[in-house]
Amino acid sequence: QVQLVESGGGLVQDGDSLRLSCAYSGRTNHNYVMAWFRQAPGKEREFAAAVTLGGSNTYYRDSVKGRLTISSDMAKNTVYLGMSGLKPEDTAVYYCPLDARGRWSERTDPSIYWYWGQGTQVTVSS
Repeated sequence: QVQLVESGGGLVQDGDSLRLSCAYSGRTNHNYVMAWFRQAPGKEREFAAAVTLGGSNTYYRDSVKGRLTISSDMAKNTVYLGMSGLKPEDTAVYYCPLDARGRWSERTDPSIYWYWGQGTQVTVSS
């Protein structure tokens, strides 16, 4: 059984930076896929970024390219999401789900992720 715990969210100003962490426990493999999704109030959950736990593959939605950086440290059992140039529209609850079947080709589809954390709130004020 895999458990995921997100942390690092908070209230920041427009243009600030944050780094979110997702600590995981349980049996894992370098081919597993971890993503960051986010859900703003009144909106559907949307894909932001994904990485294979071994770190060899990363992928971002177009609107966050250049501002978000996803990385994986298997030695620490942690995946990170670095965020810079934050905007009010980045305000959301951020989740880090894990796919334990290595389905990289479907990385933006939330249904492939069996394990989800509780989320961490990021609020960007203007």
